[in-house]
Amino acid sequence: MTETVVIKIRHLDVNYNRVPILEDITLDIQEGHFVGVLGPNGAGKSTLLKVILGLVKPSAGGILVFGETPWQLRRQGRRVGYLPQRPLSNPHFPVSVLEVVLMGRYGVMGMLSRPSRRDRQIAWDNLARLGMAHLAHRPIGELSGGEQQRVFIARALSVEPRLLLLDEPMVSLDACLQDELYELIQRLKEELQLTVIMVSHDIGAVVTHVDDIVCLNRRVHVHQPPPIGRLALESTFGCSVEYLFHGEIPHRVVRSHDM
Repeated sequence: MTETVVIKIRHLDVNYNRVPILEDITLDIQEGHFVGVLGPNGAGKSTLLKVILGLVKPSAGGILVFGETPWQLRRQGRRVGYLPQRPLSNPHFPVSVLEVVLMGRYGVMGMLSRPSRRDRQIAWDNLARLGMAHLAHRPIGELSGGEQQRVFIARALSVEPRLLLLDEPMVSLDACLQDELYELIQRLKEELQLTVIMVSHDIGAVVTHVDDIVCLNRRVHVHQPPPIGRLALESTFGCSVEYLFHGEIPHRVVRSHDM
């Protein structure tokens, strides 16, 4: 059976002040897949998400998301949910958990509109889906890091997306919370029939949870299902790679060497 392509990118370049950030990116993302994007700092991973969102325009090449340009989709304010690296610039801003999730509806209802009954119901439903409804009226700054990430994912889901983009959602979370969040994302993908793209640095954890891996360092070095070989990872990261596989018995994979 032929799979549907959600994102089609062809020979895409992005330059900032004439400095190449992304070069000759050609990529197809299939509907319903959980895709991990790996690469070092400065590799262009966040920029790629912003191109998909329509926040950054390419210098060359083309991109279609659900058969439309990202800028057409952005004007519609739906179908793509997004969790940025720093979802709340001021953690002490006096806003409740429910108000944070309702922010996800602004792109649909308009910034100057008041939330309707349906908007509030969608926000409550997503808080319940993430197990956070009991904290709806708590200030967001009083929550733990793991709780905050659940709230921000609920906010991203409030646009009723078909595509969910997550930029480093595991940062600052301990290993147990990371595993819980991976399981949560997998459950949401299946329950809501989402396509998920997640940027991460954690090679070992990503390869055990995703359907496909994109190794990105300005160019796409690899796009395939896991596992990914050491040589491919080293060509992406530009150095020797050592990584820890998660599982019942965690273990490291390192370069073989002579005794």
